[in-house]
Formats: sequence, structure tokens, C-alpha cells
Amino acid sequence: MNTGLRITAFAAALAATFGTAYGVGKGVDPVVADTAPAPHEDAHGAPTGEPEGGGGHGGHETPPAGGLQISENGYALDLQTPRVTAGERADLRFTVRDGSGRAVTAYRREHGKELHLIVASRDLGTYRHLHPDRAADGTWSIPVDLPRAGGYRLFADFTPARENAGNLTLGADLAAAGPYTPKDLPAPNRTARVAGYEVALSGTLRPGTASEVRLKVSRDGRPVTDLQPYLGAYGHLVALRSGDLAYLHVHPNGEPGDGKTKPGPEISFTATAPSAGSYRLFLDFRHEGRVHTAAFTVRAGEAAPARTGESGEPAEPHASDGHGH
Repeated sequence: MNTGLRITAFAAALAATFGTAYGVGKGVDPVVADTAPAPHEDAHGAPTGEPEGGGGHGGHETPPAGGLQISENGYALDLQTPRVTAGERADLRFTVRDGSGRAVTAYRREHGKELHLIVASRDLGTYRHLHPDRAADGTWSIPVDLPRAGGYRLFADFTPARENAGNLTLGADLAAAGPYTPKDLPAPNRTARVAGYEVALSGTLRPGTASEVRLKVSRDGRPVTDLQPYLGAYGHLVALRSGDLAYLHVHPNGEPGDGKTKPGPEISFTATAPSAGSYRLFLDFRHEGRVHTAAFTVRAGEAAPARTGESGEPAEPHASDGHGH
């Protein structure tokens, strides 16, 4: 299996400081938030329990500048709800259109889904990996509730079914009206705690050079050795660069059923940072039927900080985490 690596950089389009994003709905996976629904529930309160399989983990890369635009290679992201009101539930809707303006209705499934939607706050305190529903006319939709005002960035990650069409990550801005309070980027940490689990980070994210990053999952002081496949892997890692939100999506080394990859406690990734700087890392993993997200702040090119004197807590409490990939 080749390591899957996507690096997408994009420039900020909003001058306002971004607040905390909060998304709920069918297909919600990782969630980092201070007010979250019960872990991995759909719009009706039932565990999502998404099926595994599909897509595999053969790597592909998108150009570093790919996420700068709302359109690329003849495809455009048509966000039909660019504004919402903070504290009010709204149906987030968008369409991917081809060069003729027609809605795209055929996609290749990657990691079990036709399209992956990432929602991130500018301050990187909150991250959502969502799986919206697609109507027959090509319109994607998912209910969201943004409790705080500010700006959010959406990433639509997909591959059209059209022959020779490559993977694309198109971005758009979403604004929520109302008063807001900006947050600082959390301090660098090598341990994150979520829903009773402790995830330890080792390795260094290096600018311009591929390097290995390992994450070890434990619970109650004991290594977790029975992680469950989630979207065809034991873990998924997304990194966002502070400042301009350069986007990296990294898939693990090895996969379930390959005869050599163990279901924990460690998950190994190989990644290349597009540049030096601070990054927020989000690890999605599944255990006992629930998907959790562990969050870290790292500086590319610097070794992970020592455990001594660190709280290891992520920016947002993880007592109840809803998820998304």
C-alpha cells in the first residue's frame, strides 16, 4: 500500500477572526468542540456506524496551490448557503459543477465515500469531517449548527467519475452572523485525551521532507490493540497549517487485512509539510463502534515537546466528541 498524501494550500478570504465551528448531521465523523452532540450520532440520534471498505489507500497528491480556488480543472464549487446565523440550525447545501455549468452526479468512491467535506475554523480550535448526502440532481446537503459567529472554511474533497479526472479539493468560505470571541492556537502538545482515551504523538513533521509520525492509542493506561477499521483504515490524519490553513490529508502506512498491519496500539503515517510553521493535527480512529478525534498542535521541523509539565489537553474538551471523515 502506498501512503496517501494530499497537500492543498489556500489563502484566507475573510478578514475577520474565525470562531469555533460546530457541525451535526448524518455522516458526521470527527468533532472537536465544547458543545457537541453524543458521539457519532446522526440527525436522528442513532450511531452512524458507517460501513467500511471502498477506495483503498493508494496515494495521490493534489498540487500545493489546489485549494486556493473555488474552481479548478473545469470544476467549480457552488455553495448555496454561504451565510448562516449563529445558534440557528441550517441546511448546508452545495453543488459541484462541470465546465458547462451542469451539476456533477457521478463520483468515484474513495475510502467508502463519494465526497469528504472538511469544515475548519480559522483559529483551528475546531475541526469537522462530514459526509453529506447527495440528491439525484447533484445537490449535496447536511444540517449544521454554528453556535458562534465568525468565518469558516469548507473543503470539498472528491474525484469525479469522468475518465482521467483527478482528485480535487475545492474550497469556499462560510460566514455565521453574530458576536464572537477569537481563540489562540493551542500550545504544542504530544498527548491528547478524548472520551477516556489517551493518544501519544511521536515523530517530527518536517517541511519539504517525508517523515514518519506515530500515534499510540491507550485507555485507562492500557494500550488499545483492537482498533476497528474506519473508512478502510485504522486511522485517518488531517493537518491544517496555522495562518493560511494549508491542508494535508494523510493516510496510514499499511491497512487492515494486509497481513502485517496490527489493529493498534500504534498507527503510523508518512507525511511532508509544505513549509515550516505551526500545524493542527486531527487523528480519527474507531474503537468499540465509536469514532473519536484526537487533536494536536505541532511545529514543522521541531521535535515533539517533552511530556513534563504539559497538560496534553486539546483546545476543546473531548468528553463528548462527534466525528467526521
